[in-house]
Amino acid sequence: MSDTLMDRRILITTGTAAVLATANALVLPVRAQSLAPTTSMRGGSNNYRPGAPVVDRIGGGGFLMSGTVRRAGDGAPLKGIRIQIWAHTTEGHERDPWSHGATLTNADGVFQLEMPQIVPAFGQPHGHLAYDSGEFETVFLRPVMASSRDTSLSADFVLQPA
Repeated sequence: MSDTLMDRRILITTGTAAVLATANALVLPVRAQSLAPTTSMRGGSNNYRPGAPVVDRIGGGGFLMSGTVRRAGDGAPLKGIRIQIWAHTTEGHERDPWSHGATLTNADGVFQLEMPQIVPAFGQPHGHLAYDSGEFETVFLRPVMASSRDTSLSADFVLQPA
C-alpha cells in the first residue's frame, strides 16, 4: 500500500470520526442546570406567627411585596403555594397580628401582597416571608430594602420537597 493511499485512509477515518462526534454532540439533549433550593436567612423567622390567614391586603396597603416560587431541581413554577408575609410598617410592628398575612401563588408561581409601607426596624427596612405548609421544606426569608423610601420588595423561593 502506498503512503498516499494510507494517508487518505487516515484522513477519511479521522475526518469521519470527527464529523460523527460533532453530529452526536449536536443531537444530544441539552440538560438544564439543577436549581438549588433557597436556604433560610438568619433572622427570617423572627416574630413568625404560624397559620397567618390568607388575605387580600395587609392594612391600608401602599407597599407591594412580591416574588416567585419554583421547585428545586427543574425550576418549575409552583401554583397555590401559601407564602406568609410580615414586617414592621407604618401601621404596626412585625410582632403585631395585624402586620401578618399570607397569599397564594398563581399558575406562574408568582405572588403579590399589598401592605403598609415598611419602615426600618433595628436600623434596617426589611420584610419577612415564609413558606411553611409542609409539602416542601420550610424556608424563612428576611430581605433588606436598599432604601426605606422603596415602595416594593421582591423575594424568590426555590423549594425542596420535604
